[in-house]
Amino acid sequence: MLQAVKLLLICTLLSSASLISCSNGPNARTGTVIGALGGAAAGGIIGNQSGRGLEGAAIGAGLGALGGNVIGGSNDQRNNQYYNNRRRYY
Repeated sequence: MLQAVKLLLICTLLSSASLISCSNGPNARTGTVIGALGGAAAGGIIGNQSGRGLEGAAIGAGLGALGGNVIGGSNDQRNNQYYNNRRRYY
């Protein structure tokens, strides 16, 4: 029973953290999806070694989504700075 409560708490925290995003550009959204898929795959494989594949996949998906969003958001910022610096006013 206690493990179910812990798992529910972890899933709730990870899902709420993935819904709150500082970056909302196109690369950030794409990075979130790709990071979640990659993290779920890696977490599932790692968790399967200890007999907890679903828990590993859930944790990996949450962490991967957050990491992908951060990386995609930084790419969006870099692209915005590049295009804003190239803008010429005549």
